Amino acid sequence: MAEAGTLGVTVVLAEASCQRVVSLQVVLGTTAWQAVQLTGLLDERDDLEVPRLALAIFGKQVDNERVLEAGDRVEILRPLPQDPKLRRRQLAREGRGMGQPARRRKKSG
Repeated sequence: MAEAGTLGVTVVLAEASCQRVVSLQVVLGTTAWQAVQLTGLLDERDDLEVPRLALAIFGKQVDNERVLEAGDRVEILRPLPQDPKLRRRQLAREGRGMGQPARRRKKSG
């Protein structure tokens, strides 16, 4: 149960192999970025460039200073490794689509 002057929020960091979800109680007036810092999800994560991270609430990108409301789900967005349009073009040239494994070449012989 939430204390007076606090609200419950969730912070999520999605990785290729797993999704880390932290639920916490924060004081009224807490910003999205402050909630991320409170979770400790980015501590000791040298592989993530903090200035390049963005935040979203329920899939809609928001400013780091967005004041949270009860029940908000803050999502930590990492930059895409490659432009999706360029990736689709590259796969089309190879005769593949998104999510399809690489074709194996036939052995001649």
